[in-house]
Amino acid sequence: MTTAFTQQNTIGQQQARPQLPTLPTGWPIGSYESYEQAQRAVDHLAGTDFPVTDVTIVGVEPMLVERIAGKMSWGKVLGSAATSGAMFGLFLGLVLSLLNPGAGLVPIVIGLVAGLGFNLLFGALGYAVNRNKRGFISQSQLVARRYDVLSQPRNAEKGRALLADLAARSAFGH
Repeated sequence: MTTAFTQQNTIGQQQARPQLPTLPTGWPIGSYESYEQAQRAVDHLAGTDFPVTDVTIVGVEPMLVERIAGKMSWGKVLGSAATSGAMFGLFLGLVLSLLNPGAGLVPIVIGLVAGLGFNLLFGALGYAVNRNKRGFISQSQLVARRYDVLSQPRNAEKGRALLADLAARSAFGH
């Protein structure tokens, strides 16, 4: 039997949580424009005697946002490939030199040169193949239009009251 979707706590016992992806349950007790605000609300609940295991943060209307960081060029590709290849090769060379202390600097130099060479080769080949398909560097992020905090019905009213108190105190600067 596979346990790919099993969620376990730190002591290895299974939690009473869904084992497969399911829609969230509960009543809304707060709605926020950013994940940070929703997180702050749950932190506030955790600071009281509220059972936070009944709470879920749900991102509503998720969007994949791709932020363009710059234009791709041969210089950037080869520079990045050289840097990462040199770091990996240096690490590998250091490990090999620790395993064979009598070899001196030879494993370090070989690892550095091999890592640099292979990464430059594969970086250049990858860029040459995909050059006309993607000429920019970007970072993708999954965000939501808003974040709802849900609580199981047995504690929803208490959660709403605690979050309303937090909102009131925040509005008055306390």
